Formats: sequence, structure tokens, C-alpha cells
Amino acid sequence: MEADIAGGIGSAREEPPSRFPSRWSWCLLAFLSILVTPGLCFAQAGLAVAASHRDAVYQLGETIEWSVQATNGNVAGAEVVYTVKKGGLTVIKEGKLDLAGGRELIRMPASEPGTLLLEVKAQGTNNQKLRELAAAVIAPAQIRSAHARPADFDKFWKAKLKELSKVPANSQLVPGVSEREGIDYWQISMDNIRGSQIRGQLARPAGRGKLPALLVVQWAGVYGLQKAWINDRAAAGWLVLNINAHDLPIDQPPAFYEEQFKGPLKDYWAIGNDDRDQSYFLRMYLSCYRAAQYLVERRDWDGKTLVVMGTSQGGQQALMTAGFHPRITAAVANVPAGCDLAGPEVGRSPGWPGWYYRTAGKDPVKVVETSRYYDVVNFATRIKCPVLVGVGLVDETCPPEGILAAMNQIKGQKEVVLLPQSDHQGRNNTHQAFNDRSAVWLAALVKGQGIPPR
Repeated sequence: MEADIAGGIGSAREEPPSRFPSRWSWCLLAFLSILVTPGLCFAQAGLAVAASHRDAVYQLGETIEWSVQATNGNVAGAEVVYTVKKGGLTVIKEGKLDLAGGRELIRMPASEPGTLLLEVKAQGTNNQKLRELAAAVIAPAQIRSAHARPADFDKFWKAKLKELSKVPANSQLVPGVSEREGIDYWQISMDNIRGSQIRGQLARPAGRGKLPALLVVQWAGVYGLQKAWINDRAAAGWLVLNINAHDLPIDQPPAFYEEQFKGPLKDYWAIGNDDRDQSYFLRMYLSCYRAAQYLVERRDWDGKTLVVMGTSQGGQQALMTAGFHPRITAAVANVPAGCDLAGPEVGRSPGWPGWYYRTAGKDPVKVVETSRYYDVVNFATRIKCPVLVGVGLVDETCPPEGILAAMNQIKGQKEVVLLPQSDHQGRNNTHQAFNDRSAVWLAALVKGQGIPPR
């Protein structure tokens, strides 16, 4: 995903981890059997790694056990090494494995709330470098955030909303061709703080009256918007607004976005990260607020349902908006970024954008302090609407422990879909369980219904 820590963004456009279509409700997912699934997913890699609990969830006092085995002869005679990292960061165990005799077991005590990431590496007989991951989550409901919310958090954001209110929205709609029968389509622009603009696209089913509203926010990268991203939602009955994370036109050729990504928006995620008043995310967060307010003020909104959804950076924006704008009625976020940005101070890996490590030429103390005002954890305490979140347990871009810390700040209805074998991009279709559940949520919400139970 995003930049170098995501395992490969070298281009302006990031592919989404996957498409989205009770106080604690845990969806603990196993996908097939513990031994069969890794074999099916990773047989070609030569290694299969799996936790003894199919959902990878353990309670305090239990013993975590991972099995590691070779799935073909490619690993025969190879040196196999492993590390276990607390919170995906702090190495607490490491060693070597001999897989010549078949399966080896790695055991760890479930001694404190948090997550563990097992990394197994080998070099196969054909010089192929093999790497597989497995995870464990211990007492997930007890995971806490690294830092407390700043005392002036609300005061700061109230002042920023006041700054925004002094800028008239000046919304402009330009009709366009939806490329789908029965769908009305527009490009939209609105004014934002400090001379910037919000750019996006709006769609709704033609000939309909008042409608539930859906705000779709975008994953990281620099790219245009595709009509298909909102046409499907509009066809399902939504008044849907999709906004660009950047102040850029939404329909330029790929070369335009590549130029922006390599030029003024290079490493945009670190711009101003040592000053809460200059952070690049300030304009982005206020864009989400204004977009939600725009939907609230439209005469064709039904006045009841306003949902925000996104993935990765979009999940970050979705959860932030749910805690920021009082009219949001539900949030759907897959592998959300921006969670527990000061995680390394308690030994866990931070969520993207990883400000903790992006301090070149800056005062690291100021970077950490600024991050507290943009951390999803601190917006989560304000969320009152139902929330659905997908968590990849082997996600190294948006690590699970920080996301769970954020979810534990939410006092209202929430549903967490744990994806035991899923990395950030959802390889081998490992995000599908979340996609299925989010489709159920959206189908109910568009009809004005409550959240269906599992």
C-alpha cells in the first residue's frame, strides 16, 4: 500500500486492499480448517504456518501454538528461521526450525493483551526466498491505546471547524454521463480551507425522491476517481458522494497523477506532520466533514441515514468522520489506517502513515505530539453510531493491535471482523469475509433497517 512501508507503492495509484461492496460483536473467522487453508493458500511457497486456534484468538493464560511445515520439497535442507514480534514490532522470541521431519511447533504463553506476529523465513532449494506470517490475538477487548487523548483535542478541532465555517462551501455541480442506465451523475467541487478545494463525484438513482446518503472516501495514493465506484452504490438506492483525498481534478490521465505523486505530493502523508496546524491531513479531514455536511443539506437526503465508508486511508477517514460529524449514522471501515500512531512507545508497530518513523529533519517529539490530534484512536471515543471494521491479523501496513485499541475506545455498537490470514492487500481473497458482512450491513442500512445480527 502506501509508500515504502506498504510493500510497494512505487506508483501514484494504490490498489485498494479489497472492494467493499451489543457492545462487542466479534466475527472470528477461520476460513477452512487450520491446516488445510495454509496449504491451499501457500503450497507453492513451500511453507504453511497456522495457529492452533482457527480464529487466532486466545485468552490470558492459554498457550499459543503455531504449526510450521513444508508443503513441498522446496524447503528440504534449507535453514528455516522465525521471529515472534509483540505488536508486530518488538521481537520477543526467535530461533531456527528443522522441517526435514515434517511439522515443527512454536509455543508462546498468552501473557498479556495484544497481538503477536510470527514471521517464518527460508531460502528454498531453487534460491527462492520464502516468507510466511501467522498471528495471534490475546484478550482483544483489553487492548489499550498508547497515548491518552490530548486535553485540548476538542478545542483544537472546534477551532478548525470554525476556520472551515468562515469559508463558504460554494458547491458546484457539473452534470456528466454516468455510463450506467438509470443513474444521474455529476462532478462536484467545494471550497475548503486556505484556498483549497474538495473534488469528487456524486450519483443517485434517477427519478427517485429522498434517499439515504453514502459518503465514500479513498485509500492512499494519488489517482483519479472511477464512475463505477459510485454507480453500483447509486443503483442500490444510495445518494452517494465520493471525494478525492487531494485537491486534484478527478478525471485526468494516469500520467497527470504520476507527476503529482513524484512532485508536489511526494510523501504527502508526512507533509506538516510536526505541526498540527500544517499537517496535510488537516485539509483532508475537513474535506470529509464538509462532504458529510453537504449531504446533510441536500434536499434529496432522507434525513435519516448517512453512512461513511472506506478502506485503509479511507478507513481512517471513515472512522474519523464518524467521530467528527454528529449526523453520521453508521461507519464501515476495512483495515483502517491512522490507528495508534504512537504505538512504538509501547512496543507496537504504528498504523500507516507511520509518522513515528517519518522524522527526517524534524523534531521527533513534535511529530509524536502532532500525531495525537490526527490519531483515529482519539476520534473513536466520540463515535456514537454503529461501526463495522475489518482487521487483517497479518497486516503490516495497518497493524491489528492499533486498530483494536481504537475499537476499544468506541462505547456504542461495533462489530469487528477478524481476518486471521489476511495481509493489507487481502491476498488469496482473505478479505472476503469482511466484504460479505459489509454487504449485509449496507443492504440493511439503505432500507433504513437496523444492523442484522450475525
